[in-house]
Amino acid sequence: MAGDEEKTYQARCMCGAVELRVAGTPVFVGYCHCGDCRAWLGAPVHAATLWPRGNVEIVKGKDNLVVYKHTERSHRTSCKTCGGHILADHPGLELTDVLASTMADFQWTPMMHIFYGEKMIAIADGLPKYANMPEAFGGDGKEIAE
Repeated sequence: MAGDEEKTYQARCMCGAVELRVAGTPVFVGYCHCGDCRAWLGAPVHAATLWPRGNVEIVKGKDNLVVYKHTERSHRTSCKTCGGHILADHPGLELTDVLASTMADFQWTPMMHIFYGEKMIAIADGLPKYANMPEAFGGDGKEIAE
């Protein structure tokens, strides 16, 4: 777990049976428009925050989690009790996506849109929009217009 001098956030599922401690600074804060996120969340867009795996710790309810591995790229984790989605592990990137909506004290400041080529809704906000992902995250780095 990251050092105590770093900013920490508490994340929890809807019923509170599962709680996380998230420390430091995310490497990505933005919108994901991929079909997998949309299907998992039942929403047209996902407010994602990606953190180094070591910065995310399950502090309560580890035995109350269920993991769905639709692909080897994303292991999506939810609470067994309320069904609340709480995180998605991305093993190939060594990053964990903690859903922004689960962290009440996190200041949401999006950087970009990813998988905008799969979007259901257009969002004109002036942020960079990648057809898939930036090169730093394994994508082709191609930006597309709003």
